[in-house]
Amino acid sequence: MYLATTGRRDTPAPPRGSGAGRHVPGTVLALGTVSLVTDISSEMVTAVLPLYLVLGLGLSPLQFGFLDGLFNGAAALVRLLGGYAADHGRGHKRVAGLGYALSALSRIGLLLAGGATAGIAAALATDRVGKGIRTAPRDALITLSGPPETLGRSFGVHRAMDTTGALLGPLAAFALLWATADAYDAVFVVSFCVGLLGVLLLVLYVPADRPAPRPVTRAPRRRKVFEALRDPAFRRILAAAALLGAATVGDSFVYLLLQQRLALPVGWFPLLPLGAAACYLLLAVPAGRVADRVGRRLPFLCGHLALLGVYAALLAPAGGPGTLLLVPVLALLGVFYATTDGVLMALAGPVLPADGRAGGLAVLQTGQALARMLAAAGFGAAWTLWGPDTALWAALSALLLALAGGWALLPRTPSSTPDAPEATIPEGRTA
Repeated sequence: MYLATTGRRDTPAPPRGSGAGRHVPGTVLALGTVSLVTDISSEMVTAVLPLYLVLGLGLSPLQFGFLDGLFNGAAALVRLLGGYAADHGRGHKRVAGLGYALSALSRIGLLLAGGATAGIAAALATDRVGKGIRTAPRDALITLSGPPETLGRSFGVHRAMDTTGALLGPLAAFALLWATADAYDAVFVVSFCVGLLGVLLLVLYVPADRPAPRPVTRAPRRRKVFEALRDPAFRRILAAAALLGAATVGDSFVYLLLQQRLALPVGWFPLLPLGAAACYLLLAVPAGRVADRVGRRLPFLCGHLALLGVYAALLAPAGGPGTLLLVPVLALLGVFYATTDGVLMALAGPVLPADGRAGGLAVLQTGQALARMLAAAGFGAAWTLWGPDTALWAALSALLLALAGGWALLPRTPSSTPDAPEATIPEGRTA
C-alpha cells in the first residue's frame, strides 16, 4: 500500500538502486485503461467535429471559436463542482464515473440532433460538462496513488494510455466515414458504445477510494474549493498556467490552418490529430521521468517553447513539399502536450493537501481552461477580422510575453502544506 504525502518533493528523485518508483500503481493503470477507451470514443467525434461545423454547417472561424471556447469554459466551471463533490464525501471514483457516463450519453444527443445547431450545441455541452466533472477527481486519484517523487512518471503513463485512445479514435472515425460514405451517424453510434465500455471498466477495475484519515490531535474542518489559493506557491502555479493558457491557440485552429495551407482533401482531415497524438504517446513517459529528476518547472516551460515553434512553422512561407510543414507542426504539438499536460498536475499535486486535492486541481484546471477559452475566442475573432497570418503573429507575440511571465512566476521548489493529512489509497496491483 502506497503512502502519499504533500511535502516539498517536486525535484528530488529516488536514489538509484533504491527500488522506489519502479512500479506504476494499479490505480494508475486502471484509470489509464478507462481513459484509453473513453478517448477512442471522444476522439472519434472530435476528429470530425471542426470539419462538420465549419465546412458542413458553414460556421465562420469566429463562430467556431466562440462555440469551442464557450463549451470549454462551461466544462472548466463544472470542474470546480466535481472537485468540491469529490473532496466532500462523494468520492473521487463516484464523481469521475458520473462524468464519464455523461460524456458517453452525449453521443446519443449528437445522433438525435441531426443537423440542428441547437441540438448539436446541447450534446457538445453535455460532453464537455462530463469531461469537466471527471478530470479533477481522476487526477486527484493519480496523485494519491503513489509517492510525490514519482508523480511525473505516473502521469506520463496515464497520459500515454490516454493518448493511445486519442490515436485510435480518429483512425476509427476515418474508417467508419470511408466505409459508410461519410455517414456521421455511424460515428456517433459506435462512439456511444465505446464510451459505455469505458464506464463499465471504471466501475469494475478502479478501486474505490477511502476518505483520508484526519490527524487525531486536530479537529476536522471542511475545506472550501478555493482554499488552495491560500498557498503562495499554488497561486504562482495557477497564475503561470493561466497566463500561458491565454496565449494557447486551440488544436482545432491548428488543424484548420494546416488543412488550408496544404489544401488537404476533406476526407483526410480526421487524420491530422494522429501525428500529434503519436508524438505525445512516445514522449509522455520519458517527459514525466525527466520532470521527476530535474523538476517540473523547466519541462513545462520548454513545452510552451515547442508551441511557439508550431506558430512559427505555420507562419513560414508556403512552398515545397507539404511534409516540410506537416511533420514539424504535428511533432511540436505532440511535444507541447507531452511536456505540459501531466507535468502541470504533477507540479501542483504535492502542494495541495490530500483532503482538498481534487478541489485544488479543479481550480488550477479551471483557471487554465478559462484562459484558453479567451484565447480561442480571441484568435477566432482576429482570424475573421484580419486573416490567419495576423492572428498567428498576435498569438506568437502573446506567447513570448507569457513565457517570460511564466519563467518569473513558477516556483522552483513549491512549498509544502503544513496541515495536510497523510492519505492512503486502496492497494492495487503494480506493473
